[in-house]
Amino acid sequence: MNQNGYKITTRNLSLSYGPKLALKDISVGIRTNYVTALIGPSGCGKSTFLRALNRMNDLIDGVQTSGEVLVDDIDVYRNDVDVVALRKKVGMIFQRSNPFPKSIYDNIAYGPRINGIHEKNKLDQIVERSLKQAALWDEVKDDLKKSGLALSGGQQQRLCIARALAVDPEVILMDEPASALDPLATAKIEELIFELKEKYTIVIVTHNMQQAARVSDYTAFFYIGKLIEFDETKNIFTSPKEKQTEDYVTGRFG
Repeated sequence: MNQNGYKITTRNLSLSYGPKLALKDISVGIRTNYVTALIGPSGCGKSTFLRALNRMNDLIDGVQTSGEVLVDDIDVYRNDVDVVALRKKVGMIFQRSNPFPKSIYDNIAYGPRINGIHEKNKLDQIVERSLKQAALWDEVKDDLKKSGLALSGGQQQRLCIARALAVDPEVILMDEPASALDPLATAKIEELIFELKEKYTIVIVTHNMQQAARVSDYTAFFYIGKLIEFDETKNIFTSPKEKQTEDYVTGRFG
């Protein structure tokens, strides 16, 4: 965290897929231990911006990035940055839950094992702690050998959150984590986000305005690759400064 309370700061971040400019000159500060929502119509750059924060876009051919993404004041696009360590620190939850075809236990223990933890009692502690943090322990504690793929959709998504927490991240990026879930499972994920921000900095992409209003402290409105407005969530939804933001949040377009 830098002295201004920002966990992540972007400066003039631009990104293109070949000739297509996807992000243009994004400069924003994301505060530590708060939830920041990214909203805007489809194709406006929200998910691209999210993935730029832990260099997930590097996996796509032809991507070019300029500007800076500072995590704890270190530019993650420097040549000497260890991308594996970055993604351990800045974890990602995807739109569709993607458990490994392994047991619930092995899904959670996977990351710690890769990071050199092999003692059974240590792994047991990490699995229990992570599942409790993801509000899943009580539902699965007697079934840890069961395949992660046998869980319901909402449980699978919480399993993926537990898997991300198992490697002790500091930031959790969530790309529409509840868009494939029913209202009950969505409510559980939202409750979980609320609890997790005590310990983690969370950035969430959501199409759902009500969800952004419910779960986030700050909101960024993107439109055609540009950051149109960034403010406390209550201001974005009740007194936006930009006409485009007002038109979007009141449902006039998007």
